Amino acid sequence: MKRLLGTSWFKGCSLMVLVVLALTLGFGCSRQVDSPNAPISEQAAEFSIDNPRIQAVMAVQERNTPQLLSNPEVVGTAVGLTDDGTPAILVLAKSEIKTQPLQKGIAGNAVPESIDGIPVLVEVTGIIRPFANHKARQTPPISLGTSGGWRYDLANGYCCSGTLGSLVTKGGKNYILSNYHVFMGDMVLGGNGRLAEAGDEVIQPGMVDINCNANNAQNVALLEGTRSLPSSNVDAAIAEIISGMVKTNGDILDIGTISKNTVAASVRQKVKKSGRTTGLTRSTVKGLNATVSVAYDTECAGDAAFTKRFTGQIIVKNLGSKFLAGGDSGSLMVEDKSTNARAVGLLFAGSYTTAVANPIGQVLSFLGATMVGN
Repeated sequence: MKRLLGTSWFKGCSLMVLVVLALTLGFGCSRQVDSPNAPISEQAAEFSIDNPRIQAVMAVQERNTPQLLSNPEVVGTAVGLTDDGTPAILVLAKSEIKTQPLQKGIAGNAVPESIDGIPVLVEVTGIIRPFANHKARQTPPISLGTSGGWRYDLANGYCCSGTLGSLVTKGGKNYILSNYHVFMGDMVLGGNGRLAEAGDEVIQPGMVDINCNANNAQNVALLEGTRSLPSSNVDAAIAEIISGMVKTNGDILDIGTISKNTVAASVRQKVKKSGRTTGLTRSTVKGLNATVSVAYDTECAGDAAFTKRFTGQIIVKNLGSKFLAGGDSGSLMVEDKSTNARAVGLLFAGSYTTAVANPIGQVLSFLGATMVGN
């Protein structure tokens, strides 16, 4: 990684070796209590299926799961805890649904607020699918939201790559949408002796995930050549898909097919994205109309050559880089809906606390393109 701030960090670089850090997670202990729906202390009996109080709630959960799953918005049930540590039935739902007192009758897609005295919590999970490996070589036609980039993105002892974000259409042809600095960021005859040009190949996976050897990847698209930087207010580029190599419905890993329509960002809007490094992640829009300065390299692992000031940008929460991290540049940010989500922005830069996206309307207007979707 070249630096901790700016687009170079989010593009992702490798010094011939990709280092993976493993995090070890643990659970605290809690003490036993006297009744199934009494709070469980953080400092006492273990919250496990061997706990008699948890087993009592499990019995209620299992007995009522068939009825709960008859609700088309419910995708599962579990046993969890309320904020104060009370054992509860957890209802996993495609979208936000209400809880209602059982004695009043349950209307529409609502669920009871308690069952046999056990509180019911609703957790919005969306449709539950197997998680994809966003760095692996796919069997064509590929889905997007995956590792990829310019075939020759190798210079100064490093290789670079980002995310093949989504599918757009222009002039009757389909194109992969990503960032300019992912597809065409090599602007000088420097470490690799060449510039990114129209007609160059875009590969999947990207160089970072194939030991910097393009022969281990597959060509999936050809650069269109429109140059957004440094003069425009977006960091965007497209590459025309090679026949048979990319799904033409615009399928994105862990998101599926999106809407062909777009939506403007709003403060507190819930959003998600599918990217090379962090996969499927969710966050919240925290700022609009942002003016930000971003430092760019002119080739992989080069020196910061120019600073570009963007206006009218979208700011998204990114505490601890849990939403966007190195290599996620080019990811499409969409509204957090389980089906036919609308595009909100094109992610391109950020820090350990903040992610930045070009509004999708600005991106499509600049490119003269529209989204591919339902």
